[in-house]
Amino acid sequence: MGTKHDADTAFIKALADLLKDSDLTEIEVSRRFGEDDKLEVRVSRQTIQQVMTSQPAAPVAHSPAPQAASAPAAQAAAAEPASNDPVDHPGAVTSPMVGTVYLQAEPGAPAFISVGDTVSEGQTLLIIEAMKTMNQIPSPRAGKVTRIVVGDSEPVEFGAPLVVIE
Repeated sequence: MGTKHDADTAFIKALADLLKDSDLTEIEVSRRFGEDDKLEVRVSRQTIQQVMTSQPAAPVAHSPAPQAASAPAAQAAAAEPASNDPVDHPGAVTSPMVGTVYLQAEPGAPAFISVGDTVSEGQTLLIIEAMKTMNQIPSPRAGKVTRIVVGDSEPVEFGAPLVVIE
């Protein structure tokens, strides 16, 4: 039994080394050896640089229009500079995993949510595909969708903001 444990440890170390030496941020493996003998391993890392580089494009694209649209919006933005950054927003819903975001159940279907929609706790906001599995992302609270930070079919990192609900 000690040999099997040593082999598992070596396998996990090899996965960690692969993660370190590549651009991957997460590796998940599930192996079955027999009826009751299985190994499930998840190795992940998150670097601040990766999360931050994927963020500036969306806020810059959306923030100039509301500020130019009306004086009250510009005043509100000036009064709350942190609210322009979805990472710092208290209503931000962040990604629980690395994957690809889909805003609707299938191509051509209506989007799960739109800006201005009122959502209830547990309502599906979007789907994240990870390792060929479609994962529904539920709303953690009821409220109004004030911002959708990600676009359809975009890659997303763990912890990246997806939606802002106030």
